[in-house]
Amino acid sequence: MNGDKLNKMKIGIEAQRLFRPHKHGMDIVALELIRALQLIDSQNEYFIFVKADEDRNCLIETPNFHIIEVPSFNYILWEQILLPFYAQKYGIEVLHCTSNTAPLFISIPLFLTLHDVIFMEKTVGKNTASNYQKFGNLYRKWLVPKIIRKCEKIITISETEKLNITKILGLNNESVTVVHNGVSGRFGVKTSNEKIKQVRSQWNLETDFFLFLGNVEPRKNVFNTVSAFVLFAEKNSQVKLVITGLNSTFVEDILSKIGKKALLNQFVITGFVPDNVLHTLYSEAKVFLYPSLREGFGLPILEAMAFRTPVVTSNISSMPEVAGEAAFLVNPFSVEAIALGMETAYKNKSLRQKKIDLGYSRLGMFTWQKTAEQMINLYVKKSNPLKP
Repeated sequence: MNGDKLNKMKIGIEAQRLFRPHKHGMDIVALELIRALQLIDSQNEYFIFVKADEDRNCLIETPNFHIIEVPSFNYILWEQILLPFYAQKYGIEVLHCTSNTAPLFISIPLFLTLHDVIFMEKTVGKNTASNYQKFGNLYRKWLVPKIIRKCEKIITISETEKLNITKILGLNNESVTVVHNGVSGRFGVKTSNEKIKQVRSQWNLETDFFLFLGNVEPRKNVFNTVSAFVLFAEKNSQVKLVITGLNSTFVEDILSKIGKKALLNQFVITGFVPDNVLHTLYSEAKVFLYPSLREGFGLPILEAMAFRTPVVTSNISSMPEVAGEAAFLVNPFSVEAIALGMETAYKNKSLRQKKIDLGYSRLGMFTWQKTAEQMINLYVKKSNPLKP
């Protein structure tokens, strides 16, 4: 799909953190969107504004996609001062900011992807966020109510989040457009036996294991997830829980608080893992755990489904919208309910297989090509007032 030839545009995409080595959800979404745009749009000209960092090769320039490194050590200075300057310098006609915030003072028509308004809400659970996360939330809380009134288009990633945004920020329904995230075709690609052996050996995973992507943010529900696995593991000692993204001290503190530190050997704490290891963990896990308290979308649900791994996730927020009937939906506030979900997903073979099949067939609803096509339509509509 190409932009209309009569309306060839210069489109700017803000992707400040694209090159950082340890990418998080919004960084991954921006990267996948840009890659998909590269595949289907050879007409419009794109300028990708990034900050220099280690993972320079995650995105390659093509004839109509230019990578512009904007220098600055300070996040706010980069976004509020330098980004508008560079966008003006390159003659950008539409600037798409991809990660919840945007420059306040800019004359170029502005598109904003507002993934969620979690930062506007009261913290759910104990606030274990890092100082960096707390500062980022304060910045967003101050900026977003101001910037949304200046945006040409506000985009979000689920119908659930659209309702939250319109309610909390006082917008009308037509002000926000839903463009779902997709799941990359790299997820689901069969892992080699050698890689499986290597990963299992590295983490001493000789038996069945569950997978949980950890994060210190309270909404990720680490305390309840670890507590629920303890209930499960007391009856199923042959199963371990692999937790990525956290250090062992964080998990040990939880086990100490619930008086179960003796079960530490049931947990494998990996810290950050690269994509090829994560893919192997997804494919080899018996169950993927995602009982989050709050999500704008929940992309890991689809990633696990692509590897035909059954998913236990929450029955609230956006998770049911993404998972449909293809996951084991549980009350994330109940340790017992999460543990029961684990037990059912692990032991009920017929239901487990049904969920796996439903999950795999659901992937076609969420592709990055569809995401990119929708975004091009929005960009082009902006440039052509006659386009319906």
